[in-house]
Amino acid sequence: MEIELQQPNYTEIGERIREIRLRLGWSQEQLAEQCGLSKTHMSHIETGNTKGSLPVFLKICNVLQVSLDDIVCDSLSCEVDAYHKQIAELMKDCSPLELRKLVDVLKAAKCILRKYDNEKM
Repeated sequence: MEIELQQPNYTEIGERIREIRLRLGWSQEQLAEQCGLSKTHMSHIETGNTKGSLPVFLKICNVLQVSLDDIVCDSLSCEVDAYHKQIAELMKDCSPLELRKLVDVLKAAKCILRKYDNEKM
């Protein structure tokens, strides 16, 4: 079985880094400092205007305490597993009532997405 190599989407990777940073309540400057990077470089990583190296992404992941697949999941052949992990992480601190409501929202969103995809065809 041959695995197709996907090019990383640096814009989406940067957006995920930014999302995680904001969820932690950190400024871009704080993250940059913790990673030993300039604020400008961190800004370029978050906007996808620069292609970060693997060592830089590993440093960012270690500082944010996330795994590499949390930020590069769309570039992985096992992306579904990474998305399942992200969903589980988002839901782990929810109350039973919140979980029930989120399940309803996901069901509705899935129905709308599939209806939209079928209409496009």
